[in-house]
Amino acid sequence: MAVTMTTLKCRSDWMKHRQRFIGGSEISSVIGENPYLSNQELWEIKVGYRLPDDISKKPYVDYGVKAEPLLRKLLKLDFPQYKVEYKANNSWHNDKYPWAAASLDGWLTEKKTGRRGILEIKTTNILQSMQREKWDNQIPNNYFAQTCFYLAVTEFDFCVLKAQLKSEFDGIPYIQTRHYYFERSEVQEDINYLMKQGEEFWEYVRKEVRPPLVLPNI
Repeated sequence: MAVTMTTLKCRSDWMKHRQRFIGGSEISSVIGENPYLSNQELWEIKVGYRLPDDISKKPYVDYGVKAEPLLRKLLKLDFPQYKVEYKANNSWHNDKYPWAAASLDGWLTEKKTGRRGILEIKTTNILQSMQREKWDNQIPNNYFAQTCFYLAVTEFDFCVLKAQLKSEFDGIPYIQTRHYYFERSEVQEDINYLMKQGEEFWEYVRKEVRPPLVLPNI
C-alpha cells in the first residue's frame, strides 16, 4: 500500500480537503471518546447537514497554534537524536484507508537507525484535578486515538507526544512539559480496532445513513 504526503496551498484549502475524510482529531468521535463531539454530530458534518464549529479564534486554540512551532523547536534541542520535519497544511494518505487523512504536527527520523515517527504536540489548560489524572502515566483517550490513527495512516514506527500542561496556583501560572513515547507494535491491536471502526463509520457517511449513537464514558 502506498503512503503519500501532500501540502495544501492555504489553511482554507486544507479545511475543504479535510471535509472529504476522517481526520485525526475526529477519529475519537467515531468511537465515542470525544467529550465535545458525538459520532452522530460528526456524521452530520461529513454528509453536509451542518457546519463544523469555528473554534479558531478561541484563546486556547490561538495559544496552541502559536506555541506549536516553538515547542517543535524545543523538541529539536532536547532530543537531538531525531531529525524533525514539518510542512504547513500537510495531509498524509494511505491507499489502505481511502477515507482517512492525517495532518501531523511533525515527523521524526531517528538519525542512527532511520526509523520514522510521528510528533504530536498538545497544549492543555488544567482546570480540574480530574484533567491532570488523565495525563498521569498515560495519554487521554481522545489523544491516544488520534496518535494511533496517525501511526496507521503513515505506517511510521513510533510516536512522540509532547504535552504542555498549564495550571494556575494563587494566580501564578505553573507549566509542566511531559513527553510520551510508544512503539507502533505496542498499540497494534488498538490501531486495528480504531481503523475498523473508522471504515464502518465512513460507510454510514457514504450511504448517508445515520449511525447508532456512541456516547463517551463519563
